[in-house]
Amino acid sequence: MKKLPISVFIIAQDEEDRIPKPIKSVIDWVDEVIVIDSGSADKTQEVSASLGAKTVFNEWKGYGPQKVYGETLCKNEWLLNLDADEEVTPELKQEIISLFENGEPDCQAYHMRIKVIGSFDKKPHRFAPAHNQLRLYHKDYAGFKNSTVHDSVVPKEGVNCKLGQFNNIVFHRSFRSYSHAIAKINRYSSMQAEHMFSKGRKPSAIRIIIEPFISFIKGYFFKGYFLMGIDGFIEGLIYTFARTLRIIKAREIWKKHKFESQ
Repeated sequence: MKKLPISVFIIAQDEEDRIPKPIKSVIDWVDEVIVIDSGSADKTQEVSASLGAKTVFNEWKGYGPQKVYGETLCKNEWLLNLDADEEVTPELKQEIISLFENGEPDCQAYHMRIKVIGSFDKKPHRFAPAHNQLRLYHKDYAGFKNSTVHDSVVPKEGVNCKLGQFNNIVFHRSFRSYSHAIAKINRYSSMQAEHMFSKGRKPSAIRIIIEPFISFIKGYFFKGYFLMGIDGFIEGLIYTFARTLRIIKAREIWKKHKFESQ
C-alpha cells in the first residue's frame, strides 16, 4: 500500500511498554513516524527504533514546547500527533486513508475523538468519556501552542483553516494502574499549580473547600462517569483528586512566595 504523505510524531518518556501500540497503529500506512524522547531511563528509544520510528532526544521544557519541536522535525505538510498512551483504531485508519484517496483533503485540520479505555480492556466502555481534539492538520494552517501545560492544536492566525471531523476514534489508555494515575496526577498538578501562580491566579479558601464537591459533581455527572458503574465512580474520585490537588499546590506556592518575601 502506498503510504500517505503524513508525518506522525509522538512525545515520550519511559514508555517502552506502551510505545509499541501507537507506532504499530500507523507505521504501515504513513510516510514517517517520529518519537521525541525527553530522557527515558528505560528502552523507549530502542523499542521505538526497532519498530521503524525515527527517534530523537530533546530536553523537556513542557508539553507545548516539546510538541512544537516535534513539528519542526516532520518533513511532510500533513501532521498527525499521537501520545504514547494512544493508538489509532483500524476504523479510523481506513477513514484517514479514504480522506486522501482523491488527493488533498477538503479541510485543513481534523478533529478526532480521543476515547478513554481501561488498561485491561480491549475496547472502551460504551459510555467512556472522550475528548474531541484537532490532531490531523496541515502545518501551514494549524499548530501547537507553546504552552508548558496545555498542549492543543489551534488554527493559525491570518489563514482560513477549514475544520473537519472524523467519525471514528483514537483509543487512550491514560493510566497503567491506579498507582500510575496518582504519580501522573502528582507530576501534572505541580505544573498546573506553577502555571496558575505565573498567571497570578490565587485560589481562595472558599474555592479550596468547595473544589472537591464541585469536581466530583462535574466528573461523575456531567462527564458521564455515573454511566460506567463502579469503575465510573472510581474515575470520578480520581478526577476529583486531580482537580483538587492542583489548587492545593497553587495555594502552597503562594504561601511559600509570601514567606520568602518577608
